Amino acid sequence: MEISSKENIHFFSNNTILPMDRSSFKSESSASKEKQSCCGGIKIFLGALSFVYFAKALSGSYLKSTITQIERRFDIPSSLVGVIDGSFEIGNLLIIILVSYFGAKLHRPRIIGAGCLIMSAGTFLIAMPQFFMGRYRYERFPSTINSTVSISPCLQDKSQTPFSALEKSHAKINAGCEKEAGSSMWIYVLLGNLLRGIGETPIQPLGITYIDDYAIEENAALYIGCVQTVAIIGPIFGFLLGSLCAKLYVDIGFVDLDSIMITHKDAQWVGAWWLGYLIAGAISVLAGIPFWFLPKHLPKPESRKDSSTSSEQSKFITEDNKEQHKSYQQVKIAEMAKGKSPEFFPSLLNFLPSLKNLLGNPVYILYLCASIIQFNSLIGMVTYKPKYIEQQYGQTSSKTNFVIGLINIPAVAFGIFSGGLIMKKFRINVLGAAKLSLGSSFFGYLLLLSLFAMGCENSEVAGLTVSYHGTKWTTDYEQALFSECNSGCLCSENDWDPICGENGVTYISACLAGCQASSGSGKNTVFFNCSCVGPLESPSRRSSAVVGSCQKGNECPKMFLYFLVVSVITSYTLSVGGTPGYILLLRCIKPHLKSFALGIYTLAIRVLAGIPAPVYFGVAIDTTCLKWGSKRCGGRGACRLYNSSALRYVYLGLTLVLGMVSIFFSVAVLWVLRKRSSPQDETLSANGERDTCGTKSRKDNFVNSDHLIQTTYWPEKETRL
Repeated sequence: MEISSKENIHFFSNNTILPMDRSSFKSESSASKEKQSCCGGIKIFLGALSFVYFAKALSGSYLKSTITQIERRFDIPSSLVGVIDGSFEIGNLLIIILVSYFGAKLHRPRIIGAGCLIMSAGTFLIAMPQFFMGRYRYERFPSTINSTVSISPCLQDKSQTPFSALEKSHAKINAGCEKEAGSSMWIYVLLGNLLRGIGETPIQPLGITYIDDYAIEENAALYIGCVQTVAIIGPIFGFLLGSLCAKLYVDIGFVDLDSIMITHKDAQWVGAWWLGYLIAGAISVLAGIPFWFLPKHLPKPESRKDSSTSSEQSKFITEDNKEQHKSYQQVKIAEMAKGKSPEFFPSLLNFLPSLKNLLGNPVYILYLCASIIQFNSLIGMVTYKPKYIEQQYGQTSSKTNFVIGLINIPAVAFGIFSGGLIMKKFRINVLGAAKLSLGSSFFGYLLLLSLFAMGCENSEVAGLTVSYHGTKWTTDYEQALFSECNSGCLCSENDWDPICGENGVTYISACLAGCQASSGSGKNTVFFNCSCVGPLESPSRRSSAVVGSCQKGNECPKMFLYFLVVSVITSYTLSVGGTPGYILLLRCIKPHLKSFALGIYTLAIRVLAGIPAPVYFGVAIDTTCLKWGSKRCGGRGACRLYNSSALRYVYLGLTLVLGMVSIFFSVAVLWVLRKRSSPQDETLSANGERDTCGTKSRKDNFVNSDHLIQTTYWPEKETRL
């Protein structure tokens, strides 16, 4: 009987287990298929979003690479170029709140696609002035232009110049004045960049939150790191494209290139800046096409179906939040009864309470302040880095853009990707992410400090940085342009047509060098009997000079190499903290406010960093100018020569001071996190779950204090915002 009963028990138990195994197998099979479908959909979106990030980064970096070209082409100072650069952020400012707050309720992929079309239209508009303004005219003395008339550079008597030559010269200047007086074509560049900023607005807040909604939680950091890494590839191609276009003459296809008397090494050279914008606009159009065919929603990962919050945030849900969810459901049903779509809840009335709730998060506010100041530092540094390299180390625009695109930008890409990989591999919690972000900023700015010792001396320009006798001085620049050696010449102090004397000193013009004769034409012109070029001990000896500025000192190429090495290491170090900072931002806010929080974050960066930084950096850089150009109709044009030492201290000093201030706020973020966290929260739990913002786990801390996160139970998070 006992054996029989045991056999019966075993029989029934087997019969009972078999159906459970089949059910479990079916459940696992369906879950596997759903997981594959989810992963496939999110990866397609990831690829499309990465290409859009590439397109917008390419056009944005190409604008940075053409800063000096635009400055020379439109004859405007650096401060005005900074306003043009900041117009992109103004475009973001116009609609960022609406897009980030209401965009999550609509079809996010299609909104991104529409933004790409607007962005491409703005990029095309930037290039339009080239087709409507006259040909570029650079300053050249008549003797350097192909002509059968021989004119002495040092006009000791006006009668030496044929009347017909003077008449033609004045006629051309007057015609140019009439043309320039009726147009300020740089405004079209500003408006195009403004439009480009409007189109770029939905890409970041809607794209990143779409990934965070539908990606498996442990893969979210890696996916965001991948998107940002691909976005850095865009600037590589953007600067390389800028390098290529800088070698091509601005009016290529419109003029005979054999008649151009300057080379790309000349300070007055302007490359084909407009050509790259046509290419970037076409790429933006292609990038927006896939988003018109992507779905509004993707299947949620299995790990997120049972909870609308992440594993980090779900443990902080309180009873108060559940009551809020009940209220939400009741209002939602009432909205449906009235025939209104629940997609548009909460209404505009919820905007201010949401904003108040968001700004009441101390970690979010402190991190926002740190980011604003740091982006002021980085945006100003990146915007004027090409100009700094050109003026400090005497490099051409083409070589400068090539070096930045091929060496500097890959270091940034590798740094961002490394940050995401470190977060995933070591499963770093939010407190660890704050430490990693702080550490990368501290060591990055520490390396930046060493660049102060890697500068070049000022170029030796007679009357500006050295006297005509070869001694270094000058306090009164304008009066120093004239000396005894050129007192018999009729020269203008406003001209900028530099020549290089055989003594290694640059002279502003052949006239100011006291040159009496010339031979050859165009690029091959050689000036003779230059009274100011002769050595002091032998004033009777007359020396020669050639067209163009002299090269900087022998130590400058070596310093440029050191600068590149330190700059690459600094770029990598600063970029490592990018992805951890993003994760810190996403995990320290309510899940249903994620899109809104990213929108406010982006808005603050645009308004308080993106717009003012290029302007006040440009104003500060303008104060270091030694020689301003003159417009054809009068007035100050673009700067022709900078004080290298002053430029180094202003550019690097402003960057470093802002960076150090941002580090203090980052320390405050870490202090708040550690103060609000318990020892258990600082380590990973046994099942691999991470803590959020180091908030204490005890329930009463959430109910009775101003805690960091008040995670509301919100079905489907931002998709039901």
